Amino acid sequence: MKVYFLTLGCRVNQYETDAARRLFLDNGHENVDSPEEADVCIVNTCSVTGEADRKSSQMLRRMAKNNPGAVIVAMGCASELKNGEVPADIVIGTRDKNTVVARVEEFLAKRDNKELDHKTSHIRPEVSKSDEYHDFGTVLSPEGTRAFIKIEDGCNNFCTYCVIPYARGRVVSRSEESCVKEAEFLVENGFKEIIVSGIHLCSYGKDQGKDITALLDLLKKIDAIPGIERLRLGSLEPKSMTPEFIAGLKELKHLCPHFHLSLQSGSDTVLKCMNRKYTTAEYEDRVNALRSEFPDMSLTTDIITGFPEETEAEFAETIEFAKKLKFAKIHVFPYSEREGTKAAAMPQMDMSIRKARAKRLIEVSEKLEAEFSSSMVGNEAEILIEKFEEREGKLVAEGYTANYVRTFADVTGREFSRGDIVKGFVTGSEKSSCFITIA
Repeated sequence: MKVYFLTLGCRVNQYETDAARRLFLDNGHENVDSPEEADVCIVNTCSVTGEADRKSSQMLRRMAKNNPGAVIVAMGCASELKNGEVPADIVIGTRDKNTVVARVEEFLAKRDNKELDHKTSHIRPEVSKSDEYHDFGTVLSPEGTRAFIKIEDGCNNFCTYCVIPYARGRVVSRSEESCVKEAEFLVENGFKEIIVSGIHLCSYGKDQGKDITALLDLLKKIDAIPGIERLRLGSLEPKSMTPEFIAGLKELKHLCPHFHLSLQSGSDTVLKCMNRKYTTAEYEDRVNALRSEFPDMSLTTDIITGFPEETEAEFAETIEFAKKLKFAKIHVFPYSEREGTKAAAMPQMDMSIRKARAKRLIEVSEKLEAEFSSSMVGNEAEILIEKFEEREGKLVAEGYTANYVRTFADVTGREFSRGDIVKGFVTGSEKSSCFITIA
């Protein structure tokens, strides 16, 4: 079969798509780049926002219209939350993605034998009651330079705006042995940077009665793998940044000094309504503790604008807090009602206000990004080369620094390859990017 994949949403979704792709390839099928030429079109759906939910359904319908003979498969969060009621031939939940090959082959066999009573073959797992991590085994990323490892699934926090605990279920952790084995496999296959990810990364081991030291123990083992050069972390929980955990991070030899600590609001009143379990003072304290150990670190975050009943004064607190913390980048999201969450039952503000506030915060973020990039001028930095392009007769390499700033280097006349790590001095910046000169 010729199989086309489309991924919507987060890094975990991308990882799971890569895993599903590998399953098809291992079973003798072919990956294609166009849905029109595919026998099977697979959409790994997202439902974190209303827009993502709508786009998931839109893409499924578009593929069915443009390729009516193809088998349309919906996987993931939107499929789970809609209890299978999505426009697809096969619908698979969030923790049954490793069954996708078998489901497609079964569907085709029944269709060929005219055994189907109806068009759609649904799977409706009770994800929230599942206590098993469904391991894909080793997953080889097609990216070729950086690779993700998923170590955990689910979330127990139930923030009032978030559907993820309903879509992904409670926390389940992958075995340490399996995580390390995959990391070793990736390094052996030439990946220089490993990105450890999960739905709620700091809950790794919680389902087994462990605390944050479980994550630290795993990171130490991955960090010790011969040949690894960079170890990067996904989104972290602010309250998990204890002095002991930070001290443990400092001991890691290959850790990238880039920390993504989700904030969501710079107002304590709004944070309480969101059921975020920290205050702005506690968040700031954790950031200061990290910066004392990692002075060159970049700090990125997520912020929601226009949360129900957020006042202009509370939004102003968020603006000022963002400036005070000097984020290197803010991922801004206008609040989106998600059915079944507590926030959806609260009084909602007009979408135009949410978007206007998002625009204002994005402008702040862009200024902070430029300031952070400018602050790197004169410093030594290294980039992991991801691609090359011709610019005004010069060969320019593009990649990211360890603290995750997009950076360019003139490599004309030099023998570098994609995936190489090169060092130089930052000699200039423009907006959110830097330029290095290689010695």
